Amino acid sequence: MYIGIDAGTSGIKAALVDEDQRVLATRTEPLTSQSPHVGWSEQAPEAWWCALLAAIDALRDSHPRAVAAVRGIGLSGQQHGAVLLDGGGRVLRPCILWNDVRASAECAVFEQRFPDSRAVTGNIAMPGFTAPKLLWVARHEPEVFRATRHVLLPKAWLRYRLTGEMIEEMSDASGTLWLDVGRRQWSEAALAATGLSLEMMPALCEGTDRAGVLRRELVERWGMDVPPVLAGGAGDNAAGAVGLGAVRPGDAFVSLGTSGVVWATTDRFRPGPRAAIHAFCHAVPGMWHQMGVTLSAASSLAWWASVVGRSEAELLGELPEVVARPSGLLFLPYLSGERTPHNDAGIRGAFIGLERSTSRAQMTQAVLEGVAFSLRDALDGLAGAGSVLEQADVIGGGSRSATWLGILASVMGIRLHRLAHGEQGGAFGAARLARLAVTGEDVAAVCLPPERVETIAPDDALQAAYGAVLPRYRALYPALADFAAVP
Repeated sequence: MYIGIDAGTSGIKAALVDEDQRVLATRTEPLTSQSPHVGWSEQAPEAWWCALLAAIDALRDSHPRAVAAVRGIGLSGQQHGAVLLDGGGRVLRPCILWNDVRASAECAVFEQRFPDSRAVTGNIAMPGFTAPKLLWVARHEPEVFRATRHVLLPKAWLRYRLTGEMIEEMSDASGTLWLDVGRRQWSEAALAATGLSLEMMPALCEGTDRAGVLRRELVERWGMDVPPVLAGGAGDNAAGAVGLGAVRPGDAFVSLGTSGVVWATTDRFRPGPRAAIHAFCHAVPGMWHQMGVTLSAASSLAWWASVVGRSEAELLGELPEVVARPSGLLFLPYLSGERTPHNDAGIRGAFIGLERSTSRAQMTQAVLEGVAFSLRDALDGLAGAGSVLEQADVIGGGSRSATWLGILASVMGIRLHRLAHGEQGGAFGAARLARLAVTGEDVAAVCLPPERVETIAPDDALQAAYGAVLPRYRALYPALADFAAVP
């Protein structure tokens, strides 16, 4: 038996998985974030700990014999957060989260101090990453910075509470801007640019490695037969990839969740910072991945549904299952800024081409198309960084819409595969990593992909029509960039 723990922004999820990789039970404990100022996003690490204890307590209560037989625990979690500890391991301030943008100015400072940053870390400095957050703390909370002796990411802090060990794995460490991603080791130059040293960093391991043993008092609390091993684990996207079996070079998927992701697994470090492509270590040894991100994917449809007072299902029901032509409108899905390819937290969205005869259904179709064009930007960014995709699995809530998948396949020009069980999430991937840490099995033998139940191919005529619209979509960003600067 294995437990996978996914420490997300909105909740802590624990999944109990058996030897046949069946999910026997899950439990999610909700979390809330605090925003004391505009653009800030914080959480108290102690709230994560209480939620984690409650989640596993619930699994113990419902499945005591299975929990007693647990041999390994895997951790997945939200990336980029900064947990600052003093010399005694005490938390010095609330964790600054991945979606906090207060450190925008510090990004330029970091890259000025470390000119090789993009080549070494594989990424543009963005305010969501960890390093700029520490520069912000040094500037605005110098007493906290002076007291800091250790910096941990969210799931590494949970590991510390579970085991007493300060250890981090490669995929999560890649999102700090302190990792030499190609060499899979901390970069002393990157740390020095932030006023930190190697001694302040956790030890590094692979996601499949053994990385601590559960504390005795927790073993007794949960009635476990032996102290389970903790796996290195994975950042949230890498854990999702492990759960999908995207562990071999060329494996790819598109996620139509709240945000949108185009992922490609690679067997080497391939940075693509010019198009804001992320290049991270994978959670499995000897593998890396590239990732393009659009910040508002399914959340764009949710926003539109809230504006018109209809459910998302109702809006999608007004469209044909297969659209015959583009909507005639353009929607820019920059509701929360944009990551790939613009790296612009200030850009905002728009509808273009409205007229008196425009219908709600046209506007809904335009929303779906706008997200698809944004993911096409990510796809082309991956191609420019060396990963040319011809097909991809598709996951996320948006993947349940046949209309949206048809639009997406024709806009992106690739085959998309709908999966039988593509919604397992990070907790399931973390449980797979726990198994690998315990058994030492071959990664490919354990991380099998779900069954593909449907393939959606581009429609030739629709692909050509969207190809004609794509340059118009891309030409709008510079005009919007000027508009976004108006207070």
